[in-house]
Amino acid sequence: MISEILVRGKDEKKVPTDLSEREWARIEKHFRVSYKKGGRLPKYSKKEILEAIFYVLRTGCQWRYLPNDFPLSKTVYEQFRQWKKQGIFEKMNYEITKYSRRKIGRNEQPSACIVDSQSVKTTEKGGSKAMMEVKSKG
Repeated sequence: MISEILVRGKDEKKVPTDLSEREWARIEKHFRVSYKKGGRLPKYSKKEILEAIFYVLRTGCQWRYLPNDFPLSKTVYEQFRQWKKQGIFEKMNYEITKYSRRKIGRNEQPSACIVDSQSVKTTEKGGSKAMMEVKSKG
């Protein structure tokens, strides 16, 4: 195992949630920051932080239990909150969806939408309160 770590190249993934160079190149523009006006250079790369976020989302572990291979959990969580507030994940998802649809020969914009009718009925009747009444009568 130790020999594998020593032999492993920089481009190889440490964990399945790590980004390949190709994947990072596609989404990197969403995470670029200009330091022309000043500011301190970050201790960790945006890619490292994003990989840590993907690890938490994929494994379901708590932020503070991130393995030591990743940046500090507080740093990762704070960056996650900022990016979420800025809508970066939605923008990134939208672009990836467009790219994927183009790649398989479809129109970038979906032409149909599916709505779960049961969810709509539940919401119209008052959500969980209506469900509790149905359960108590049954």
